Amino acid sequence: MRYLYIVGALGSIGMQTLDIVRENPNEFKVVGISVGRNLELAKTVIEEFKPEIVCYRTKDKPSLSYNPIEVYGDDGLKEIANYSRYEDEVFVNALVGISGLIPTVEAIKSLKTICLANKETLVVAGDIIKSLIKEYNVPLVPIDSEHSAIAQCLTGEKHNEIKRLIITASGGSFRNRTREELVGVTKVDALKHPNWSMGSKITIDSATMMNKGFEVIEAHYLFDMPYEKIDTILHKESIVHSMVEYNDGSIKAHLGVSDMHNPISYALRYPHHAKQEIKSLDLFGLTLHFEELSQERFPCLSYAYMAAKKGGIYYAVLNAANEAAVSLFLNDKIEFLDIEKIIYSEIVKDEYSLIEYNLDNVIKVSYEIMERIIRKYGD
Repeated sequence: MRYLYIVGALGSIGMQTLDIVRENPNEFKVVGISVGRNLELAKTVIEEFKPEIVCYRTKDKPSLSYNPIEVYGDDGLKEIANYSRYEDEVFVNALVGISGLIPTVEAIKSLKTICLANKETLVVAGDIIKSLIKEYNVPLVPIDSEHSAIAQCLTGEKHNEIKRLIITASGGSFRNRTREELVGVTKVDALKHPNWSMGSKITIDSATMMNKGFEVIEAHYLFDMPYEKIDTILHKESIVHSMVEYNDGSIKAHLGVSDMHNPISYALRYPHHAKQEIKSLDLFGLTLHFEELSQERFPCLSYAYMAAKKGGIYYAVLNAANEAAVSLFLNDKIEFLDIEKIIYSEIVKDEYSLIEYNLDNVIKVSYEIMERIIRKYGD
């Protein structure tokens, strides 16, 4: 039995994680969860899985048939991360945004296996997280389909024989549009991802290709790979989830259906696969296409490499500017193309280089930038 703590339980990744728990009650038990503002859904989930500790994002909460430990807000997320009663505990971080960082830190310190879907944790604090993972000797397992694919392609291989990692990208909602055709696109259009069903924030990140930039940064930390050996490629079918090329020119590719249940299942059972088939790929009639992923067409991808080159606090600057800009777009305060303009305007500022890179400053700078940008454009 593996004992799960799921933060962001009502989001896309969280709900799919609960699907796997529901289908495998002899393997997994939910001990703690955090829920959002949908109290009706929260009540249904809590009553079904009966966790011992529940974190609410607001003081409002549903009436329950039993009495779990109830905690609230960011402090409550930390309490869930620190709650520890069992031998084999797994912390599934399915939160969106910088709010996922501190719970990850606390879960590492409480010696839980970290199953990470929260991109921001490694994007803004990769060096800090890797240091903690080494200090506390806990596994860090990616949930993202791309990083799950790379991890599986690397199994049994030697690090010094890797030529490059190849991260595939669907291209997002606007992959078939030119730059000129992006002027005036709507939020409704942007949220129509052609291949995946995801939360609104990551769907917009997919449309700008910032999510691919984040994945490059994550891959750098997850697999100890220099940025010059991490490439991205456009693959509209989302069948090949990523690839690894070796020094002899051979390439390993991970193929599967576009369904997050598969990488979530692998993360929960790492390093083992599920005994039962979840969804199988039909190989007959399969056609695959690969194209260049242009950084001119998708400048947000280039901004991730810019932040990586500058290093230090610029990772937090990149993420905070993006998080604020996406929030503004989703709230109809700015145009789609304004997202990349806002991010670029922050990345090019020299004054951030004077700020020491540590956990406190990562948090401080992140919230300062987000508040300033939202205040500037949100009125």
